[in-house]
Amino acid sequence: MRQDAIIVDPDRFIAAARRAYLANNPQACAQEARQAVTDVRDAAYALIERYGALTSDHPDVASDDDRPRTHGGTGLLPDVLVTDRPDGLSPAGSLGVIELDVVSLQSFGCFLPDVDDLFRSRP
Repeated sequence: MRQDAIIVDPDRFIAAARRAYLANNPQACAQEARQAVTDVRDAAYALIERYGALTSDHPDVASDDDRPRTHGGTGLLPDVLVTDRPDGLSPAGSLGVIELDVVSLQSFGCFLPDVDDLFRSRP
């Protein structure tokens, strides 16, 4: 599943990710969260780990999103952003792809193929 998002408020984004980190690591303190979540990548993974998706509908990080959607509900109209989400993100669409007749990640065991190959679209 691909999820696109626009960071509309970097401070809220990092703060939400640090809260998610603390929720996932109840023994951690705020200082540890600041050390663990230092950039966009850390923040994205903390949110995904906590909520299962970058732009989750969980009430801790979401807000009402009544923006008009394009065909199929996977995309949103350009330049119409959500600015009030507690996580500082504006969901920018999602797309799920089903691939048949490809080697699954499980088949690779501990040794995954090159990262470029993992995300390459198949004809």
